[in-house]
Amino acid sequence: MGKKSKYPSYSAGSVTVNGKEVARSTKNGNTISGTYNMNDTEKEIYEGVQQNLASSLNDLFSISDEKQEQFNSELEAYKQSGLKNIEDIYTPMETSLKNDIASRFGNFDNSIFMDNLNKITDNKAQAVADFSDSLLQKQSELYSQEIANRLSYISLLSGLNTAMNNNILNFTSAARANSESGNNYNASAYNAQNSGSSFLNDLTNLGTTALSFYKPVSSLITQKISQKTQTSAK
Repeated sequence: MGKKSKYPSYSAGSVTVNGKEVARSTKNGNTISGTYNMNDTEKEIYEGVQQNLASSLNDLFSISDEKQEQFNSELEAYKQSGLKNIEDIYTPMETSLKNDIASRFGNFDNSIFMDNLNKITDNKAQAVADFSDSLLQKQSELYSQEIANRLSYISLLSGLNTAMNNNILNFTSAARANSESGNNYNASAYNAQNSGSSFLNDLTNLGTTALSFYKPVSSLITQKISQKTQTSAK
């Protein structure tokens, strides 16, 4: 009887880049595991992306006191600039008209000139009111732009995170594929070796069966010859 060879153990797989193993596939009990070995730079980037992504999502819609002060500073600068532009437009017009009235009439009792002056004053007041609405819109724009910038940053971090995870998955998948290739080879070699042993076993069993059949036939022939010899002697 031929003896079966021991079934080969699990063949681990690995991927090596520039002489360094970057990924490995191993088996522990019934669990197949894939491991990716990050270098120090990759680890620092990966952990930084994870941490910043978590904090950015957590603080997406919150405005810190520092950021609010920045908003207020920008709004104040916008306000002062806008009011100055209004003053630069309407104040010279008012002053010019008042001087013209005074030089011509010595007072402001002339209705035509006063109507023109009132129109300038009304237009100035409307410009200030419109600017107030613009100031509120500017405040909303500052907040919206801040959220848009944060979303863009989160999108960048998410893209980096996805790219790095895909890179890890690709390398560990390659290691697992190498492991499967080794295990398939071992299984084929095992089956081929034991197929030869099985064939030898079959030949041995066939020879044993033939001998077993030969023995009773031989005994029968011997018995028949003995019987004939005894009959002839009589």
